[in-house]
Amino acid sequence: MADIILGIESSCDDTSAAVIRDGWLLSNVIAGQDVHRSYGGVVPELASRAHELNIVPVVSEAVSRAGLRKEDITAVAFTRGPGLLGSLLVGTSFAKGLALSLGVPLVMVNHLQGHVLAGFIKQEGVMNRHPSFPYLCLLVSGGNSQIVRVNSPLDFEILGQTIDDAVGEAFDKCSKMMGLGYPGGPIIDKLAKSGNPERFKFAKPRVPGLDYSFSGVKTSLLYFVRDRMAEDPSFMENNREDICASFQKTLLDILLDKLVKASEMTGIRDIAIGGGVSANSGLRARITAEGEKRGWNTFLPELKFTTDNAAMIAIAGWFHYMAGERCPLDVAPVSRTADF
Repeated sequence: MADIILGIESSCDDTSAAVIRDGWLLSNVIAGQDVHRSYGGVVPELASRAHELNIVPVVSEAVSRAGLRKEDITAVAFTRGPGLLGSLLVGTSFAKGLALSLGVPLVMVNHLQGHVLAGFIKQEGVMNRHPSFPYLCLLVSGGNSQIVRVNSPLDFEILGQTIDDAVGEAFDKCSKMMGLGYPGGPIIDKLAKSGNPERFKFAKPRVPGLDYSFSGVKTSLLYFVRDRMAEDPSFMENNREDICASFQKTLLDILLDKLVKASEMTGIRDIAIGGGVSANSGLRARITAEGEKRGWNTFLPELKFTTDNAAMIAIAGWFHYMAGERCPLDVAPVSRTADF
């Protein structure tokens, strides 16, 4: 008998539900929230209210697109954290109520684990290449920048992580500082395609081991733009593409330098990326080129699986379910988690 997992994701501002049957994706529905753009970032209270409006139709649509009835669901997997507590509460409460009403088990999933395991989602008509264990995953998003050794679907080891800002946060804050808008990552990536990445130089941190730091790069860009604008008020307007290209190259250099070091230290050559920043075209190109140069087997997630989505929660939930893991109905969401 097939195991059918309904995944629910509500960690930030996207309400998503997905259905997976024995590891194969049947549906993945996402409802976004454009209301946050005018604020330059996600407003937690607005996000949780939107989740309350979206979650019922999103889950209903996911089950319908999968060609199933809700009674066919074997287990309900949900994001416990990390994320915005109000948003997580909506998803957690709904998952509990649905699991209880159907009489099926409840499975909790770490949001970051979902990003790492997104590469194992199987789809009809797709090659479905997956890394072999152990492999390294560069997990990059607005809240996290980590190098993770993945020993098995449920065994993770953080080899290095940011000691201050995440790389996605650096993209967003610097985009806002330059008046480019939100979210900053896609905007800077788009402008960088037309710029010269070698024209300007920004400070790179000296952090020992495999840990990251991005706060100094932000400060370097801030002072650079401030000083140049004092000399020429039109400097930003006339050099926007080159600034973005140079800034993005600096961030990617920092990420890749540590990833190369991690591969050399561990001897692992299966390399994957995950998280929102894994959609960055510059990063995808650099990872691919580095892989060809160093003999890596590289694995890039489909763009639809780089943002917050329930398909990654469902596949992670499936691994947990197959391992016999269940969670009680009194489980509470957490805004932060110590590990995977």
